Amino acid sequence: MAELTLQEYQFHDMKLTWLRGADKLTDAGTLFGPVPKVVWSRYYPTNDANMMAELTDPILIQYKGKNYLIDASFDTAKLSEKQRRNLGILSESRVEESLALLGLSPEDIDVVLMTHMHHDHSGGLTYVNDQGKLVSKYSNAKIIVNDVEWYEMRNPNNRTRGTYLRENWEPIQDQVTTFSEYINVIPEIQMIHTSGHSNGNSIILLKQGKDTMIHMGDLMLSHVHRNPLWVPAVDDYPMKSILAKEKWLRQAFENHYKFFFYHDQFFAVAEFDKEGKEFVDYVLRSRPPLIPFTDQQDRKPDFLG
Repeated sequence: MAELTLQEYQFHDMKLTWLRGADKLTDAGTLFGPVPKVVWSRYYPTNDANMMAELTDPILIQYKGKNYLIDASFDTAKLSEKQRRNLGILSESRVEESLALLGLSPEDIDVVLMTHMHHDHSGGLTYVNDQGKLVSKYSNAKIIVNDVEWYEMRNPNNRTRGTYLRENWEPIQDQVTTFSEYINVIPEIQMIHTSGHSNGNSIILLKQGKDTMIHMGDLMLSHVHRNPLWVPAVDDYPMKSILAKEKWLRQAFENHYKFFFYHDQFFAVAEFDKEGKEFVDYVLRSRPPLIPFTDQQDRKPDFLG
């Protein structure tokens, strides 16, 4: 297994670290929904099988002596061979190893902020211990999730049954705190319910002085999904996604928010101009992309060559 190095970003007094979750391949058609391939393929690369690379890297925020974690990746040790195949798993989750590099363990996480509870975000909340029992991985943490999302996680419908899994919620249920419209986790960290990608999808705002960072959950899977109409087929409520993206992207562009990403294989952080067209500032992912750009992506950012 390759040596593990982690990417860090300093946002004033907040330190962000991308932990190493599992890497996966997803059919690109599902990630661009109704957008024709002849259009999106000019912006983002795939392999020969039309699969798009996705990272699932939880983001650790260290601030004022507390450890906050955004989402949890998979616990790949729990996955069956069928699940691995269907999910396109490329690598094992190395979240605990990542924490150890920082001198931490899962028990040191104080709060877990769940943008939503789909399997690729919530699977890593639980694991099977040495006694063969399914238990919480972050046993000392408060786990915050929107109340609609928490209800739907425990009561999946025919569409969501394959991603809202009992094994990912049952061991943590006594740790969960829910909210309705929004919650100020602390004055500098806010979660806001948007719906869209899932019924309880939430975005996260980090605030330091006059500066704001925004994490859109899976409303914005990658930097190219900033067009409000580019809504994946995996969004459970696509019209709500469009409305939420129109509102929050406009606010973010006009107020110079910096976006930070969970799935994007190219960018960790990005800021765009007021029209959302051009990059104003950015931080590339520190590890090489799993599927690099080719000559076909003639609409990729100019600075990427």
